[in-house]
Amino acid sequence: MWKRIALFGLVLAGAGIGGFLAVHISPKLTGQATAQSPSISTESGLRQLGNHFELVAQKVAPAVVAIEATKLAVPGKSKSSEESGSGVIIEGESGKNSYVLTNNHVVSGASPEQVTINLADGRVFRAAQIWADPESDVAVLRIDKGGLPTAKLGDSDKTRVGQWVLAIGSPFGLNQSVTHGIISARERGQISLGGSIRIKDFLQTDAPINPGSSGGPLVNMDGEVIGINTAIASNSNTNSGVAFSIPINLVRKIARQLLEKGVVNRGFLGLHLAPTLDPADALRLGLDHSNGALVETVYPDTPAAKAGLKTGDVILQLDGTVIRNENQLINLISSRPPGERVKLHVWRSKKMYEVEAVVGDWRQAQTRLKTTSGQ
Repeated sequence: MWKRIALFGLVLAGAGIGGFLAVHISPKLTGQATAQSPSISTESGLRQLGNHFELVAQKVAPAVVAIEATKLAVPGKSKSSEESGSGVIIEGESGKNSYVLTNNHVVSGASPEQVTINLADGRVFRAAQIWADPESDVAVLRIDKGGLPTAKLGDSDKTRVGQWVLAIGSPFGLNQSVTHGIISARERGQISLGGSIRIKDFLQTDAPINPGSSGGPLVNMDGEVIGINTAIASNSNTNSGVAFSIPINLVRKIARQLLEKGVVNRGFLGLHLAPTLDPADALRLGLDHSNGALVETVYPDTPAAKAGLKTGDVILQLDGTVIRNENQLINLISSRPPGERVKLHVWRSKKMYEVEAVVGDWRQAQTRLKTTSGQ
């Protein structure tokens, strides 16, 4: 299930010499509501909060690295390019190796010997190996050195809108920069990143993130990594208070498959979904809400076609999970192993139907489908 959405342009927050990937937002609202933030009433309270920020930064910053990647020249370019970003070291196996989590767009196009990892204490290493998943923009780098500072991974499913977070990275090449903010929203997926990125389920934060911050950690007040900073929404290619991080639970799952299998296995059905289900369309179809995923195309000889799904169907549930939008359905199906049978609740001709489908293998399907816009 791939989609044709571009709600606004997005900046992948890696900083390359030739530019970086960014998203541009054009506000459509004519006015803005303002809200007073709860204030800490005493100077002592402010000092305590500041001290806590300091402790969290001291705990995590030693594990945050700056990454420099030299990328080979591509057709139409006369020379190689440089990309800078960030990363965070996590514990390796048996203390023999260390692993760095970062974004694929920071290191894509570079071989391991062309990737330099700069630690907070000044030590410099070459990446020994790179695993990458372009569809989620997650990459893992191996360092052949144990005993390095590591960060603890948290549980991103427990993040709450409004909770304090810190973002640590190397914006504009300024290593070990720490910014603070809150979780602004969860489960953001209706954003267009272009390229190969199609697995999108972001934490939104207003912690300032800028070019070069890509791959750095988003950290909760327990000093746990809850996200990997990836993109910003901006009209100027710099921080505008709207940034996106890949939830660490998703990163952990992808990293585990990359390290164990070298690739990420994903399921697919063979549908093209509408970017949104407009309220007017929902009413026309006989629905009293605009939740669900509207089917625009069913590709032939796919699991969706074999299950009898049709253009105009609205998928409302998957195995009992209510579907909010097409992006959620993409992520849910992608996370299912090929061969698994799923039950869909489908709205068709103003009636509810149950449809069973067998999830297909996305990697195999890519060699057969003419377009990557299907899921």
